[in-house]
Amino acid sequence: MHVNAIRAVGLFAGVSALAVVVGWLCGAEKGLQASVALVACAGILVYLFGNSLALRAMRARPVSEIERPELYRMVRELATAARQPMPRLYLSPVRSPNAFATGNSPRRAALCCTTGLLRALDERELRGVLAHELAHIRAHDTLISSVAATLTALITALTAVSFLIPLGDSEETDLPNLLGGLMMVVLAPLAAMVVYFGVGRAREFRADERAAEITGDPLGLADALLKLEAGNRDYPLPRERALLAASHLMTTNPFPGGVGRLFAAHPPVEERVRRLRELRRRWDLG
Repeated sequence: MHVNAIRAVGLFAGVSALAVVVGWLCGAEKGLQASVALVACAGILVYLFGNSLALRAMRARPVSEIERPELYRMVRELATAARQPMPRLYLSPVRSPNAFATGNSPRRAALCCTTGLLRALDERELRGVLAHELAHIRAHDTLISSVAATLTALITALTAVSFLIPLGDSEETDLPNLLGGLMMVVLAPLAAMVVYFGVGRAREFRADERAAEITGDPLGLADALLKLEAGNRDYPLPRERALLAASHLMTTNPFPGGVGRLFAAHPPVEERVRRLRELRRRWDLG
């Protein structure tokens, strides 16, 4: 089993254990039963919709080679150079420039670009971004990222319904109900941080370096990252729960500030660009 598959199982088990403990603290036996049922539902949702959550959130659709022949050409060339299968390609009608990959394995992977990305980058820069996402697919990062996205979406959804969940049998339990709801609101960001630690930032540095090796052009990706950061500031995504949950799959953080930082799993773009430029200098020196 790949190391990221083990991490994905561990991440789900950890968040499930946290949910069970919180359920017991908030509602004793009833809360425990509710949390166990929630964990079971979460497992089903992860299995059925983990790969498609981000695609649905970004309103992505499959794109054919007839429609985007140049995109297919670039991805096919890069996948061949990386010696990995060609992923299914999707297009998201979003002005914010970004890309992401999802899937349980390289043979079942999907790569999605936004229309803003295709407009903002030239071919050299676009190849760098596509190679970055292919590197995530090759490393099985998409598996744990898909699990993390689904769990984060479920956790953030709980903040909307926590005040409506009855945890007692009488009107005297109004205060405990309120406290239980407040605990869920407090613990949801904490659980999101658990997901964040499960994903980790080192994967972005590894994918950047691997993308540079595939294209032979670290500066192309560096220039693309700077354009993506500027485009995300000009055209930020709406802060919807599903989009927040899937933000860590993107090439760069699509939320420049505010609550989006809570779900950010990316190193600063400046640090990524610095490392890519340093890599170029090392190559030039032989």
